[in-house]
Amino acid sequence: MEQHNPSIRAMGWARSLPVSSGVRAGRRWAREHLAELGWTAQAPDTADSVVLTVSELITNAHIHARSDAVLVLTWDGECLHVSVHDSSTQLPRRGDAGAGATSGRGLAIVAALADDWQARPEPLGKTITASFHPVVAQAPAHPEATAPGLGTLGPPGADPPGPEPE
Repeated sequence: MEQHNPSIRAMGWARSLPVSSGVRAGRRWAREHLAELGWTAQAPDTADSVVLTVSELITNAHIHARSDAVLVLTWDGECLHVSVHDSSTQLPRRGDAGAGATSGRGLAIVAALADDWQARPEPLGKTITASFHPVVAQAPAHPEATAPGLGTLGPPGADPPGPEPE
């Protein structure tokens, strides 16, 4: 089991996703890291919201910005920040998609799923960041029955001392 260093205040991962890689690669990559944090087991609804947000933000970068996307996940022990950077300097606008529209709902979906989101202009494009606080599906009957890292909803090895699972 990976040991958690208490002096580390945040952890993160980054991946470049060229247009040719498609959105699926970003969803899979994000879900793998959510599983490492224990979210897919202990906070599955929040994990699903994160993965859908990743999908929407990468799609926006690839389709609307016509750009590769850089996906960054940052966990600070309380909140997961999901950021996607693209090379377009045009900030997104929430559209009012009609009933028959096939696009225009991405940012509305992100706003509905995330606890907060923002768009930041940058010298070489923009970054959209959505923030998530995990909601644990069901409290375990025994504290020692939590998944690694989720006793306090943190990274692997962050559980309080206790007996090791068999």
